Amino acid sequence: MAEVLLFHHAQGLTSGVRAFAGQLERAGHTVHLPDLYDGEVFDNVDDGMGYAQKLGFPHAILERGRAAAEGLPAGLVYAGFSLGVLPAQLLAQTRPGAKGALFYYSTVPAEEFGSWPAGVPAQIHAMDADAFFVDEGDIDAARALVASNPETELFLYPGDRHLFADGSLPDYDERAATQLTERTLAFLEKIG
Repeated sequence: MAEVLLFHHAQGLTSGVRAFAGQLERAGHTVHLPDLYDGEVFDNVDDGMGYAQKLGFPHAILERGRAAAEGLPAGLVYAGFSLGVLPAQLLAQTRPGAKGALFYYSTVPAEEFGSWPAGVPAQIHAMDADAFFVDEGDIDAARALVASNPETELFLYPGDRHLFADGSLPDYDERAATQLTERTLAFLEKIG
């Protein structure tokens, strides 16, 4: 079974993120779920991003993510929801021994952190009309990663919601979230 370091989105470590981690654990995987916000949870993305800015976004989020990996073994799968993709992608690309990466709702150009490591598979999940993903260039970064790394899969779901797999938020879409979870579990089973 796989060992996953999972980072939350801009609204914080919500009950929906915890529930998702619980689904992975019930399937037999080990999940580390650090709180990058020291217990703060926000009602909307704007307030959450405001808090991240106050912490010193993006540097502080990246450093908190790096610190969360300290003491954990090599051979992790790095996963992140939206804002959490930043530390997940940083670690997948720079920490030796990554077994895989799972990026939900976001992707940054691989060049931000060097180059994509050979042999590290990845999945990217987002909605095809999500303004954050499409209009801010994440879809282009995702497609570039797919083009450069044959072990990367991009899954686009119909809709315009951003945090669609978080069952505690209004953006939740049960059908898309179920597919995302099934694909995540298949990925973890394959590399675990």
